Amino acid sequence: MATGKQRPVKRSASQKGLTPASNPAGPHKTGVGKGGEIHQQSTSSDIYLTTQQGIPVADDQNSLRAGSRGPTLLEDFHFREKIFHFDHERIPERVVHARGYGAHGYFELTKSLSNVTRADIFQRVGEKTEAFVRFSTVAGSKGSFDLARDVRGFAVKLYTKQGNWDLVGNNIPVFFIQDAIKFPDVIHAVKPEPDRGFPQAQSAHDTFWDFISLTPESLHMVMWIMSDRAIPRSFRFMEGFGVHTFRFLDEKGRSTFVKFHWKPKLGLQSVMWNEAVKINGADPDFHRRDLWDAITNGNFPEWELGVQLFDQKFADKFAFDVLDATKLIPEEVLPVQIVGRLVLDRVVDNFFAETEQVAFCTQNIPPGIDFSDDPLLQGRNFSYLDTQLKRLGSPNFTHLPVNAPRCPFAHFQQDGHMAMHNPKGRANYEPNSWGEEGGPRETPSLGFRSFAEPVDGPKQRLRPESFADHYSQARMFYRSQTVPEQKHIADAVVFELSKVEQPHIRERMVAHLLTIDKALGRKVGEGLGLNLPAPAVPAKKPIDAGTSEALSIVARGPGTFAGRKLGILATSGADAKTFKALVSAVEKAGGVCDLVVPKIAGITLSDGTEVAAKQKIDGGPSVLFDAVAVPTSEEGIGPLLKDAPSQDFVRDAFAHCKFIAFTPDAKPLLEMCGITDDVLDEGCIELTPANGAAFVKACGKLRLWDREASIDLDA
Repeated sequence: MATGKQRPVKRSASQKGLTPASNPAGPHKTGVGKGGEIHQQSTSSDIYLTTQQGIPVADDQNSLRAGSRGPTLLEDFHFREKIFHFDHERIPERVVHARGYGAHGYFELTKSLSNVTRADIFQRVGEKTEAFVRFSTVAGSKGSFDLARDVRGFAVKLYTKQGNWDLVGNNIPVFFIQDAIKFPDVIHAVKPEPDRGFPQAQSAHDTFWDFISLTPESLHMVMWIMSDRAIPRSFRFMEGFGVHTFRFLDEKGRSTFVKFHWKPKLGLQSVMWNEAVKINGADPDFHRRDLWDAITNGNFPEWELGVQLFDQKFADKFAFDVLDATKLIPEEVLPVQIVGRLVLDRVVDNFFAETEQVAFCTQNIPPGIDFSDDPLLQGRNFSYLDTQLKRLGSPNFTHLPVNAPRCPFAHFQQDGHMAMHNPKGRANYEPNSWGEEGGPRETPSLGFRSFAEPVDGPKQRLRPESFADHYSQARMFYRSQTVPEQKHIADAVVFELSKVEQPHIRERMVAHLLTIDKALGRKVGEGLGLNLPAPAVPAKKPIDAGTSEALSIVARGPGTFAGRKLGILATSGADAKTFKALVSAVEKAGGVCDLVVPKIAGITLSDGTEVAAKQKIDGGPSVLFDAVAVPTSEEGIGPLLKDAPSQDFVRDAFAHCKFIAFTPDAKPLLEMCGITDDVLDEGCIELTPANGAAFVKACGKLRLWDREASIDLDA
């Protein structure tokens, strides 16, 4: 990361290969100037972009900052107006992250960081801090479904002894844009198109891909969104990231850069796209129900908090700018140190009072933690407080229990809607001379202090040259995936672009993909039936960033069935020893069994044991489970052979590469679904009383991805 004199470039992106003719019809065409900057070229009229006050806008791509890598300036009235209006677009739900689900828990410190930060929460090993966590999707409304292909919000409110700390992150460590001034644009592009009001909670439409294909800085994030990371199996099986570079400050004000990671103790897991589509139909609340069931059953979800710590010397030598939110630091380059754990052990008492009214603000940080000059983070710090004021209707939203600090607090802020407490006494201002009756006073020794970073440079709107590489880490992410995961990325892009109506948008996107990875670009182009365009020309030549195993879900699979769910499609008369041995093995491994039956009343096993059912077959498809078993009887299998949902149960499980156990009596059902002896693989295991544990152990792989090559037309 260069820190000396840099050649500032407006919009240092790879749009050099784009031509005005490639832009869809409209009042403006997109042009690209020397150095890679974007500007708007008027077409048939003299319409130009202005503020709401009619002031012409010279640059809508970059916020105003002090120097090319300096902090965003408050005087940027265009940025403030744009974000202000965007924050107030939705009443009453959140503009983004509207569909969320929360739970209470605690954070426990396992390694002291007193050598790098004075933050109270990181001082004493073993100390627990109350926490509230809200998971969410980004693009959909409150009424959308859980399994959208989308970023997942991972927002953690920690009620520390020195004030609330809101670590407001995502399950993806990078973002689409580098500058917060573009946030309204990327969200407008992915939201339902304004003239028709659809599609809901989907990115597979023209406006999203039009914006993305004209914004090469988004390409790294696009690889994550098109990967299995964007369709997680559960909140419990996904990572969380603080996204930005923050600072730790010690007692002497010395700075250490830090990036935050939440790592699930149960490992990562996703679903297949076809599976996600069917889950949304079978149970649109799938993620909500999973978290609720896990906590209420005592299977408390847990994450480890990891930190990447580095100094200015590392930042100067690192190949990418640590202030660029579209970049990450690979764990192989800078290991993640585990310093604590987050446990969710209590569901909310009231969804609206807590999950809906919780207010996260990135600006909420305690002493010992500070911001970097990341322009996206700087803009979020402005935006979140403004959003909460509009959404909750009062500056007193911190009076709500879920938002109130757990430590003592005192200030002179008063009145306003729903003020539940006001300062007492005569003085409501500071300084005052009323002595002890004059209220709270400043505390220089304990109070929050910002890092004393020198700031120098002209006021200007630009991106630093160090932000200009948009392809290297996108390539690194794609090439770090296993073969099945790479296939899923290509399939996802083909699916999404097949929903795009404008051919030039598809072509423009494939040009970017060819620059990221030729094989990926060719596969997507072939999947769309395109004549391959020329690869996009980067503004800055990509470098070989290597690969990172930590970026793959499959490469670091959990190797265990703990926390997973087995769906057992069974009939009365099923062998009791086999059934009970299987259930026992699953529970011993830390998993859960759901019985799926033809009649919700349950079944009677061969020894007369009655077993209650969880699902009726037409309401409990195999997509709801991580693996399946089909223990039936000779008498019970007959009706299933005539039942389409029972056949779908088996057929889908096989198509989704799941492990399947079956008793000999169930084999005719498998054969009816096309799973004959010549296609049976190691993931299909004939069940006996003696091998239930072996089957569950095999299920620790979660999927048999080798099967996919033989059952998928696109393989």
